[in-house]
Amino acid sequence: MDLFDDLPEPTQTSGPVPAALTTPPQTTREEEEEEEEEEENRLKRKRDDADRKEEEEEKEEEVKKVCKEGLPVLRAYVAARRGEREEMQDAHVLLPDMSSCLSALPGNVSRVSYFAVFDGHGGARASRFAAENLHHILAKKFPRGDAENVDKLIKRCLLDTFKQTDEDFLKKASSQKPAWKDGSTATCVLVVDDMVYVANLGDSRAVLCRMEAAADGQRRAVTLALSKEHNPTIYEERMRIQRAGGTVRDGRVLGVLEVSRSIGDGQYKRCGVISTPDLRRCQLTPNDRFVILACDGLFKVFSADEAVKFVLDVLQEESAEQRAGLMEGEQRFEAACQQLAGEAVRRGCADNVTVILVSIGC
Repeated sequence: MDLFDDLPEPTQTSGPVPAALTTPPQTTREEEEEEEEEEENRLKRKRDDADRKEEEEEKEEEVKKVCKEGLPVLRAYVAARRGEREEMQDAHVLLPDMSSCLSALPGNVSRVSYFAVFDGHGGARASRFAAENLHHILAKKFPRGDAENVDKLIKRCLLDTFKQTDEDFLKKASSQKPAWKDGSTATCVLVVDDMVYVANLGDSRAVLCRMEAAADGQRRAVTLALSKEHNPTIYEERMRIQRAGGTVRDGRVLGVLEVSRSIGDGQYKRCGVISTPDLRRCQLTPNDRFVILACDGLFKVFSADEAVKFVLDVLQEESAEQRAGLMEGEQRFEAACQQLAGEAVRRGCADNVTVILVSIGC
């Protein structure tokens, strides 16, 4: 590019001006004005082009910060229904880019995403507390710098985060008059680049839809469980409760509490109810379509396979309700999420229903 493109043409000469040119005719002046206007327009176009190029470069740089080349693109959608309950006791968090909460990332990590659903019981205070605080505690404990063995560090980070969240809530609950007796399940999906870490307590669940080639050459959906249910009817859970001096009656701790692990529930902690999450890890592949993260309100009326098939059927429909600001693919996932939660209520679930649908794309 010519280094002098931005310089306007001189309008005066430095030497003597011939007499014939000292008084230019009116038409020459008009031509000069037109030339000046044209020059101003040209410079404006150049500035606009430069601004546009700079904006595009900034966007490209932002994408590079968030995603390494080849990392799947994650988009999250949520639908919540109160059902027949008087109060909505579920809470949820969607953070496709968690970098704003983190002071620094390990040198070999370019993206961290976080999605969580919390199903409260005995009130909404425990679920709301976990939704407001757990990811901030996680961010403070997250590995930093050029950390080695990131898997091991993240596992320890998640265990410590759940422990502190529970302790912090119990401390706040016990200081109230009267003391709060709320509790909550917790299912959290943490995506570090293309690795999915799931930590869960209680009976909220996370499942992954993966497309695999069948013997006939067609692709079929496979449902992968990303979480483990915790209720007192499971042998290991019941044994722990009984060793702690608790009992299991009618499938409940002391005949009351349906889950054997939770945040809160201070009155049951001495009976073997714990806040240690089950941890699972799964690497994403190009064949993965989406993750469903939901409270037990959904899974009371849907099996995991049925929920996955329901979403796939909606995604394959010819038309989806148009919403401003959403691309066609996003509209389909939004519709699938809303319809899945609505269908759970239609099938007779009287409980709160919260569904998070995380699409996995390229």
